[in-house]
Amino acid sequence: MAPKATKNRTPSIDPNGIFNGMSVFLVENRVQSRRLQIWKQKLVQMGATIEERLSKKVTHVFAMDLEALLQQIDRESLARFKGRVIHYQWLEDSLRLGKKVHEDLYILKLDSEADNMADKSSDHKQESGNATGDNEPSLLKKIKFSSDDVEIFKAESWGDVEINAPHETPNSSTSSDSLSHNPSAANSSPDSTKSHNQDPSLLYSPPDLNKNITEIFGKLINIYRALGDNRRSFSYHKAVAVIEKLPFKIESTDQVKGLPGIGKSMQDHIQEIVTTGKLSKLEHFETDEKVRTISLFGEVWGIGPATALKLYDKGHRSLDDLKNEDSLTHSQKLGLKYFDDIKTRIPRHEVQEMELLLQKVGEDILPGVVILCGGSYRRGKASCGDLDIVITHPDRKSHKGFLSRYVKQLKDMKFLREDLVFTTHSEEGADSGVDTYFGLCTYPRRELRHRIDFKVYPRDIYAFGLIAWTGNDVLNRRLRLLAESKGYRLDDTGLFPATRGSGCKG
Repeated sequence: MAPKATKNRTPSIDPNGIFNGMSVFLVENRVQSRRLQIWKQKLVQMGATIEERLSKKVTHVFAMDLEALLQQIDRESLARFKGRVIHYQWLEDSLRLGKKVHEDLYILKLDSEADNMADKSSDHKQESGNATGDNEPSLLKKIKFSSDDVEIFKAESWGDVEINAPHETPNSSTSSDSLSHNPSAANSSPDSTKSHNQDPSLLYSPPDLNKNITEIFGKLINIYRALGDNRRSFSYHKAVAVIEKLPFKIESTDQVKGLPGIGKSMQDHIQEIVTTGKLSKLEHFETDEKVRTISLFGEVWGIGPATALKLYDKGHRSLDDLKNEDSLTHSQKLGLKYFDDIKTRIPRHEVQEMELLLQKVGEDILPGVVILCGGSYRRGKASCGDLDIVITHPDRKSHKGFLSRYVKQLKDMKFLREDLVFTTHSEEGADSGVDTYFGLCTYPRRELRHRIDFKVYPRDIYAFGLIAWTGNDVLNRRLRLLAESKGYRLDDTGLFPATRGSGCKG
């Protein structure tokens, strides 16, 4: 059995994969070793050949940028090279989509103009001492704003609001890159976040090669959450967080033994799924009318497990049944009305464009305000379920009263459409001074509603809010448990002794 287990641990190679015929050389400068290892594995698995040096056999060279390229390969060798030099983002996007994307927008140009750009970037770094410069190859602009939809933000329907590509923004702060879009950033000071550039090379979103497992577990997460069983829901959540990042397709439970969050029960589920393509436990839930109905009702924004059970006990069995239910609150009725809209995922580039809009509007109202989109967007995901906007101001006082003015302006622009929750505490000094708005917004020239949350934090507790609203749920819960184990309580407003509430002062 041992040889068989070893074989299962090695991903199968598809000679006719999407990278068939490619002979590649990888520029390793500025690439994390773990990412490079995964990229090499996926290239080989999908038909490519990895070359250890630049030669006539090489058809493609991958690099993070021109400077990294020129540090590893001399200009004379590059001048003789007849293949294509491409940004690593092409590889990321091709893996995510499961097919080769067009190469033209990802080419790193080697002409004199591009070389001058790299030289300027190098000069800037020497002057500033930063790890990355503001001047990036023109490729990055194309990647960020390749969609025609970005022009919508410059249309007359948005009044005087003007959105510029991050690289065109004057006085942009390179130090804010890691703060805005790198979840592992150690320092989250808002004092240096006037601009929030997004370098695609900082984002790593590997393809989910085990969707057959994670999609089933995802359904169980929602079912247990709707039933109020947070313990089991969290167990599957932890497992999904581990499985979706694996760089290989699971073909045997031998491959997942010893992984965090994958105990004996999870292994049995995985074995059933990879063997039969389904999970009897999920099928049982989906055929149970009560479980199915409560789960469905629990997906409506504002309806929790207790309310879902009451609605079931009243005889309701479908979303149409709820349309005439008088006991629903205004927010719950909105959640029901826009049920399909809210469940629609938002592409990453649209979230980025909306973040830029929100930053511009906020700056017009309150210069220096810090506005970041957290959640799955800040974690680098390809799409988002909603927008989690975290706000503060470095001077520790100007955030007070900002949210009311901000919401009004966004409503006047018809960006915000419906209110769900709106509470302001900063001026009263209550609830740690955190202001909250939950509502529905629309992308320009569309009626499709998206969920959006604003949280305005005083500067002193902003870091805790940023952590909580970046997530994910697994990380947040583990941090809370770690705090509890050491006699503390952690939430989005601070870290406190366990005997003390989060709203206390002192």
